[in-house]
Amino acid sequence: MTDETRDIIARVKVLREIAEISEDELSRELGFKCEEYQQWESGEKDFPIGALVEIAAYFKIDLTELVNGRPSRLTSYCVTRAGNAPEVSRRPMYTYWNLAYKFHNKRGEPFLVEASPETENMPLSFSTHPGHELNFVLEGRLLISVSGHEEELGPGDCIYYDSSEPHGMKALGGGRARFFAIIM
Repeated sequence: MTDETRDIIARVKVLREIAEISEDELSRELGFKCEEYQQWESGEKDFPIGALVEIAAYFKIDLTELVNGRPSRLTSYCVTRAGNAPEVSRRPMYTYWNLAYKFHNKRGEPFLVEASPETENMPLSFSTHPGHELNFVLEGRLLISVSGHEEELGPGDCIYYDSSEPHGMKALGGGRARFFAIIM
């Protein structure tokens, strides 16, 4: 487990304890499976980025503060220059870059996501979280499964879905897949 993961778990626990809510109560409130939530908070599994978005919203803090421990401050607009988006490592073989980490009280969380070529030979890993998600493919080929329906997407293709449905994705064609994701 990375130091970043330990820090995120500690912040989630502190928020939950301050609110005097149990793991079971929080997982029910947010629509997570209790057993899965307990695995996240114990560090057995990584929190999916969508779950962190929901937890941050529940406790009325910004995702940036939950993940990095530092609050965002901008409220009119925010520019993230090429190569300067902070990396959010949540799951092996996937890299997320937070594209609006400085903007306070966002209504959605925009990310640049990269699925490594190694994901092609792995079984799909599914996650769920309340809300909706939009994925727009920038390069490569991406297989995405939503609620048992599989779609193959290429550059310029887009999918919008209910993220409370089981969903997973992986790169295809032996190369990386890069896509823009907004979690709402």
